[in-house]
Amino acid sequence: MRWPEYERDGFELLSAEERHAAHPDTFWIPTLQVRSSLQRGQAAKLLFDILFQENGRPMLGTERMWVIVSRQEGNVYVGVLDSTPHTACGDSLRPGVEVPFLPEHVCDVGDPPKEHSNWRLEQPAVQRGS
Repeated sequence: MRWPEYERDGFELLSAEERHAAHPDTFWIPTLQVRSSLQRGQAAKLLFDILFQENGRPMLGTERMWVIVSRQEGNVYVGVLDSTPHTACGDSLRPGVEVPFLPEHVCDVGDPPKEHSNWRLEQPAVQRGS
């Protein structure tokens, strides 16, 4: 599983920990214990920094989107995107795409209905750029 990069994928993940440290009064994140103990089927909200074109100029836009945790490989989680980005990013970022992330990237945690998370995880994973 490779990390997303602007040049290859059109997006990268931002650190929720860094954002919280810079704005502790206005940018809340769950505790490290919560962010480090995610289970399969839970949802994690991540900060996607998306590269896009506007009037022929490269721009960056940040979107908060949900992924459903599918597995953990060491300290790295792998989630499946469960949101539709509003910013165009080609085929690299669409529902069903696998996204690796760390606890530092998590800005919120949720528990979607089991039927939904099971449905999402039963779908064939979409590889970025395919």
